[in-house]
Amino acid sequence: MPLTEKELIARDAKRDIGEELLQSIRDVKAGRHGAVHKIEPTEAAQARSKTGLSQPKFAELLGVSVRTLQEWEQGRRTPSGAARSLLHIAASRPDVFRDVLTQ
Repeated sequence: MPLTEKELIARDAKRDIGEELLQSIRDVKAGRHGAVHKIEPTEAAQARSKTGLSQPKFAELLGVSVRTLQEWEQGRRTPSGAARSLLHIAASRPDVFRDVLTQ
């Protein structure tokens, strides 16, 4: 539950922002910092990146909507069947996709 305006003012009155900032700098210099998260790109994102195509162009070649491609790239949905095969081809032979686009 968010703090009320009164609670925020009371909390902030007890803080020494300058000291908090200095302590944060000391922590960073000492190698103490927040968690680092590494996110692996999806197969769809990697394939499109290799072709150098925009999302609209790549989606058009795959025969899907831009929104569907975005869902695949963000890992919320996974392609199946022919789309997965086309993504594999795009990843392994991006030149083929660029050639198809120029025809």
